[in-house]
Amino acid sequence: MPSREQLREEPFPRSRTARERARESLASGFARRRRVRQTAIVPGGLACVIGGMDLVRPLGLGGIGCAVVAQPGRSTRYSRFTRAVIEWADPWREPAVLLERLMRFGSAEPEQPALFYEGDWDLLLVSRSRERLRGAFRFVVPDAQLVEDLVDKRRFQALADRLALPVPESRHVSPGEVDPRDLGLSFPVIVKPVTRQMATWVPIAGRAKALRADTQRELSAIWPRFADAGFDVIVQKLVPGPETRVESYHVYVDESGEVVGEFTGRKIRTYPAAYGFSTALEITDAPDVGRLGRELVSRLGLCGVAKLDFKRDPAGELRLLEVNPRFNLWHHPGARAGVNLPALVYRDLMGLPRGPLRRARAGVRWVYHRDDARAARQAGIPLRRWLPWALSAEAKSGVTLDDPMPPARWLLSRLAGRLRAGRRLA
Repeated sequence: MPSREQLREEPFPRSRTARERARESLASGFARRRRVRQTAIVPGGLACVIGGMDLVRPLGLGGIGCAVVAQPGRSTRYSRFTRAVIEWADPWREPAVLLERLMRFGSAEPEQPALFYEGDWDLLLVSRSRERLRGAFRFVVPDAQLVEDLVDKRRFQALADRLALPVPESRHVSPGEVDPRDLGLSFPVIVKPVTRQMATWVPIAGRAKALRADTQRELSAIWPRFADAGFDVIVQKLVPGPETRVESYHVYVDESGEVVGEFTGRKIRTYPAAYGFSTALEITDAPDVGRLGRELVSRLGLCGVAKLDFKRDPAGELRLLEVNPRFNLWHHPGARAGVNLPALVYRDLMGLPRGPLRRARAGVRWVYHRDDARAARQAGIPLRRWLPWALSAEAKSGVTLDDPMPPARWLLSRLAGRLRAGRRLA
């Protein structure tokens, strides 16, 4: 890889306005379609993807055919990069069912597929079943104990204490057994689940990943929700500032410990605005995020892929929020920026040459149009400003000119569902 000095000295091209980007995006759409169709097909087995279009797409852009694990109607089934479909089963509720389906597929393939996983429960299935899955798949996954330590926020707090990771002060508590006045944390604080499972969290907190309490009174008011639900939570000292201060380090470390590819990024918008899910992102060139990310990955002894989320406090210090050792939607804009981590992993698994290693191009943006339109409206951004910005984003989640079937089939399925509902009411 290039040295850090070379990376810092390499100039970036002049940034373009949103209108210029939009014009170029529309004008070159069909040219991009032709270029992607001409992408050389990489020799080797399929990439088996437990995840969404933002994981399928970087693999497809790397010339890699995919087998997708998907429910009926899911957009990944209809991508032109998809060669096979495996029926989905919930890895939280039915991990044994999903494991059997994966094994049946992988064992029947003429060449072992490479396995890619996007969600926490997908990761846990792969990690906990790694010995059996190795009989049918090739994959990268960190050490089993480290995976458990990173996914479970209670164990992560203990790991952070042992390794002196720069995390905000936190408490792991059982709300039914602990009085919120006895936590010993200064306010404001946030409350989040020990493990992320939307089926149990959404009824309490809605679409937000965490709930904020600015005073003891506010914390005491929401405490019964968690006590009644009967699950443990993490109460964490708040790092002040909006979601735009959340920055991340993305990396693939091979089995020898070499950093094969890396990039940094930051959030632009989330929905909801506070503690929501990402709707717009940007690849950055943040040397301090990269340095700290590499240092912490080394301290953790992590091999495989990972995303380290930081929040920059008012003094400019980076506070580590979480480490996710799995593939994720950031890999789509990363690939557009020149660092295709899933494709690099695939090439290593198949014993293929990696090709030239590049520095990620800062300024590449990703947008999820449906929710970002809501996020922009919530932020007071008028449609006339947001629309050209969104159209000019280099990575669009699920909506692309060179792969039109996923959004088209999604729209048709929605229309069909409404027609069926209308007939039932009639």
